[in-house]
Amino acid sequence: MPAKNPYYQGPVSDHFDGVRFHNLRDEPETDRSLGEVLKWRRSAPDNPWPKSTPVTPVVPDARVDGLRVTMVGHATLLIQIGACNLLTDPVWSNRASPVTFAGPKRVNVPGIALADLPPIDAVLLSHNHYDHLDITTLKALHARHRPLIVTPLGNDTIVRRRIPEARIATGDWGDAIAVNPAVTAHLVPALHWSSRGPRDRRMALWCGFMVEAAGRLVYFAGDTGYGTGAIFRRLRAQFGPVDLAILPIGAYDPRWFMAAQHTDPEEAIRIMLDLDARAALGMHWGTFKLTDEPWQDPAERLQAGLLEQGIDPQRFTAMLPAQVAEF
Repeated sequence: MPAKNPYYQGPVSDHFDGVRFHNLRDEPETDRSLGEVLKWRRSAPDNPWPKSTPVTPVVPDARVDGLRVTMVGHATLLIQIGACNLLTDPVWSNRASPVTFAGPKRVNVPGIALADLPPIDAVLLSHNHYDHLDITTLKALHARHRPLIVTPLGNDTIVRRRIPEARIATGDWGDAIAVNPAVTAHLVPALHWSSRGPRDRRMALWCGFMVEAAGRLVYFAGDTGYGTGAIFRRLRAQFGPVDLAILPIGAYDPRWFMAAQHTDPEEAIRIMLDLDARAALGMHWGTFKLTDEPWQDPAERLQAGLLEQGIDPQRFTAMLPAQVAEF
């Protein structure tokens, strides 16, 4: 019996075959077989993470006229730009998992307490993996802030099943969604995949975001591999130089398994250069142990990679929870 898509029904395109979404042509294959998963787990090294790392949560200002970014943890960041408050892939739950008793457990508390958030205007939701789409957190945000949730095709169904009254704006790659008259979020391609369970692989779309606001460009990559690099060079050609790139630097080992879907620090530097980004922030590391690398490895490799290429280390910072970057 042919597979049915429970999240999205729409026209066939160059990245949707009527049932499943696909990465752009000529990019690496991200699907992995059960045998490959078992091979990875059998060969995984013993790289224990700390049980906890110290964090002193901060209380952000209600509004910021310029550009300020506060790291909450993993891929959750508060972007305050042009008096607009955006949250990326918000996860305040203790585990990145469909259940509360198992799955990757956070090793640091969020850098901002949920109750201390300023008014949230919009959530940028890149895809449906549990370390990015957390229904418990979205319910809490809806109850407190009723933000607009901007997300790619199919993810609206997942959210609305649990939060029927949620305000959601859904788009395809290439679409632009107005958060308000002064802030626009462009949905742009990423090299990744999606699933919430064993039978829905690639049935909801994934994306990055290019945000235009206050005369600036801020790129949030979501989850992505580097692949051929064509995605990022096209973004530079389309939008021009980026003021700030928020890029994943963790969850990359082993490379034979992860390279197509997650960048390592050296590839994140290449993305920064491809985008001609004036500054970059590293995310997607140090909160949930998803892969094999040691806890501090992403930050150390990022620093070493910048020095090796003669790039000012202050241009690209590996963000820790509660850390604030002001531009």
